[in-house]
Amino acid sequence: MNRISILAAVLTLILASIACAGSMESAAPAPQPTAEVVSAATQVSPPPAIPETRRLTLEFPPKMRAGVEGDIIRLTLEVDDLGTITPTAQFEGNIVVGETIEIPNLYETHNVIAEARLNMAGMEIQPSEAILEPLERGRTVTFYWSIRPQEPGTYRGTAWLHLNFENKSTGEKSRIAVSAQIVEIEAVDFFGLSVNLARTSGVVGSIVGGVIGFPFIEDIIKFLFKRKKK
Repeated sequence: MNRISILAAVLTLILASIACAGSMESAAPAPQPTAEVVSAATQVSPPPAIPETRRLTLEFPPKMRAGVEGDIIRLTLEVDDLGTITPTAQFEGNIVVGETIEIPNLYETHNVIAEARLNMAGMEIQPSEAILEPLERGRTVTFYWSIRPQEPGTYRGTAWLHLNFENKSTGEKSRIAVSAQIVEIEAVDFFGLSVNLARTSGVVGSIVGGVIGFPFIEDIIKFLFKRKKK
């Protein structure tokens, strides 16, 4: 075998090796993404919910008569995106207090229930249990309580507001406290007197009534005047 034949055989073997390697590389399967890559690609975080701005207004009477009349306490939760709502009293002479609160805007994914309760020891309150109202985007909700003090005195309490969330998909529930506003009401007697003044007036009235009703009081007074004259 001459040199040319040997070189041709070597070149043929090299070309055959290169072709075989190329075919094996093209036949190899493409690498698959790992579980972490697939998870990151498929899980898309929802956009953050913009809080809904609302105005919470509480209205109550500062003074009322005990045992002879009832009155109303009103709690209103209304949308105030522009910050232009001014709290006004529905009943003349009542005190109105308010605050701005932000509520998570989860109406698309959750059922939202507003829960209000009035706690005031010694005061007759109707309804006495919590009041539940569904809360929707842009909708105003109002809670009313009828109150009636039985005795003169100063009554202090708290108007609570909670929000209950229920996930529409999973049914998972959560509850947050939104506000706790202080209520103070003075109850007076029938004549409009405070409890201390009413008690003092009662004692004085009892003494005067006892003296006037004492037997022979008129004869005693006449006798004293005659003696002094002499």
